[in-house]
Amino acid sequence: MNIYKPLGPNVPQTSKVNAKHLVLDLLLALGEKALTAREAVSAAALFGITENSLRVTLARLCAAKLIEATERGAYRLGYAATRLAGDVASWRTVEQRLRPWDGDYVVVHSAALPRSDRPALRQRERALQMLGFRELQHGLHVRPNNLEHDLDAVRQRLYTLGLDRDAAVFLGSGFDTTQQQALTQLWDGAALNASYQTQRIELLAWLERSDQLSTARAARESFLLGGQAIRHIVYDPLLPEPLVDTAQRHAFIRAVHQFDADGRAIWARFFESIAPTSSAKANHAPRATAQAVHCPSPSPQEMP
Repeated sequence: MNIYKPLGPNVPQTSKVNAKHLVLDLLLALGEKALTAREAVSAAALFGITENSLRVTLARLCAAKLIEATERGAYRLGYAATRLAGDVASWRTVEQRLRPWDGDYVVVHSAALPRSDRPALRQRERALQMLGFRELQHGLHVRPNNLEHDLDAVRQRLYTLGLDRDAAVFLGSGFDTTQQQALTQLWDGAALNASYQTQRIELLAWLERSDQLSTARAARESFLLGGQAIRHIVYDPLLPEPLVDTAQRHAFIRAVHQFDADGRAIWARFFESIAPTSSAKANHAPRATAQAVHCPSPSPQEMP
């Protein structure tokens, strides 16, 4: 899983993976299961990340409470990453959040909000982007009202994702002809349809040949391709008919579910291959003897 950076479709061997994102993505995929230092080092080696760089990253993630220790040399997501985990995991049930569209729009008015606070501005923009909003006029973002079961659910999700609570969120309809024309041009439905089909074909074709790859190469490539596909879903505007071909989107999402399941199995085999008890296999794995990074578990007072 990788929700941070779009990647090219051909899985180039030089694809750059950030150590922080690698650790967080692996922990997101592992769920309740811990990631050991040995596993983290071996995974990092697949992407050309040094052991020293990984240790620095683990220390910084601990300090930011994005990860925490389950035992010495083993890590899981920290409570500061809880919202991130929820946002990413939501791709699995994304179609359950959709409902028929009656032609009206959810509107967010943010023109009166300050723009001097750059972190707050980035959070605002990210929240709007993740829910498929586009800017119709300055400070006026819209999307079709086909998401969640009602307006308040959309509003609360925007707030959770980082939208300022002072932003007005309401329903809009009755747009004039000029505005309606502008609305239809906010999203490129043809490009979305093409990407659904292209990525679905690419994912299924890779699965067809994945058993011909070494475990290490399959793990690396599944991370890159799966990350690209999941990021597409997380940031997909989830438009209704007739703005996109919803059947194409459904087929793409089904392919991602299949790819995700197979990718998890591949990574489980990779981690098994470098486990200390598998000495014969471990001899062929990258050196994985990283000392544990001190990462204290949070006290009850620190928990949200």
